[in-house]
Amino acid sequence: MNEIRDLIIGIDFGKDYSQICYYDRKGEEPCSVSMKVGAQEFEAPTCICRRGEHKEYTIGLEAVYFAREKGGQMVDDLYGICKKEDNVQILGEQVEPWELLQVFLEGMLKFLGVADLVKNTKCLVITSPELEDPQVKNMEKACQAIGFSKDQYMLIDHGESFYYYSLTQKRETWNRSIGWYSFHQDEVKFQQLTMDSSTRPVLVRLEEPKKTVLPSLTAPEEEGEKAVEARDEAFRDFIKETLGTGLFSSIQITGYGFSPDWAKMSIGSLCMQRRKVYYGNNLFAKGACAAGKERLEDKILKGYRYMSPALVLKDVGMEMRVMGAPAYYPLIEAGKNWYECKAGCELILDDTSELVFVVSIPEETEKKRVAMALEGLPKRPNRTSRLSLTLKYVSPRDCEITVEDLGFGEMYPSSGKIWRELVRWDEQEERKQA
Repeated sequence: MNEIRDLIIGIDFGKDYSQICYYDRKGEEPCSVSMKVGAQEFEAPTCICRRGEHKEYTIGLEAVYFAREKGGQMVDDLYGICKKEDNVQILGEQVEPWELLQVFLEGMLKFLGVADLVKNTKCLVITSPELEDPQVKNMEKACQAIGFSKDQYMLIDHGESFYYYSLTQKRETWNRSIGWYSFHQDEVKFQQLTMDSSTRPVLVRLEEPKKTVLPSLTAPEEEGEKAVEARDEAFRDFIKETLGTGLFSSIQITGYGFSPDWAKMSIGSLCMQRRKVYYGNNLFAKGACAAGKERLEDKILKGYRYMSPALVLKDVGMEMRVMGAPAYYPLIEAGKNWYECKAGCELILDDTSELVFVVSIPEETEKKRVAMALEGLPKRPNRTSRLSLTLKYVSPRDCEITVEDLGFGEMYPSSGKIWRELVRWDEQEERKQA
């Protein structure tokens, strides 16, 4: 590794295996880090092991060894645990999910061999197959416990990682559509990355997946050849169904379940029309690394917008007096992923007992006003109720609003009252009390 400062690091936190890479500034590309010295082994099992007598944790391949040979307690569903808020019992101790994730991430980061890693890191980008609210909270807590500040880490899902990886390759591999086959044993999923060049910025979308289940290879030995042929034919038929006559610059294949050993006819179908075909499982870690480089330094994709399903599509703000003059105060900016959308401010009520939010879609003139009543607000003279306001998205559609009564100095102390409401801006009638 030739970098020791301004590191850009990508970690793919996967269900079964995880990987880590860093941006190689000499080679000008993301570079995978091996889990074994002198070996080309880039995947670490997503697990940790607690050694009781030493009260120490190991991760990945080492965790598998200690659980098998030394009798440590294995935590092999770390990915699933981190999608929940429930504590886990390990050797009689209650441990929170984010604490286990912290252990795993610290173990992965050690493979970089960099002293004062946090100090020398410009950006850590973590990618996962999907990102849900408990998982995001656990990742944020783990990163902050390691020592990373909020502007030092980013979270993206596999779809966005695929986007950054694809569009930071040579242009001839993405000037048309890109096909993506994702394998999980016998199941294979296809998605197509498309670009609408008629818009500015160019809108890039990952289409809804199509799925199929291939015949299994776990057949008796005498039927093995027939099983291989059946699997190859089924995948070839799925390729014809999904690619059709469309124009694709390249095809990416990821996951476990694909092998050139059985995909003889399939590979021929994939390579038709001079399509470039790539197979490997380091795409997401490298895509995460590429995302950090693009967002913080290169910005060569500023003419493109990835329309992620996690994207917030509405601006949210309030009309208020700022420095004595009426103004629009922005809170949530459209075009960001939901887990990045957080805002807060303090305000003083002026002849009202409710908050009114202005909701709009960028580049559209129509705006909607959504009111939130503050029931039970203490009766005070005008402009003597100071409130703390926090907005935080907990899913792509649901925004949690939290309002706290701060009072107004010693004359009107805080009542301690807190209001919470979960809002879907586009479906006001579906608002529900949290």
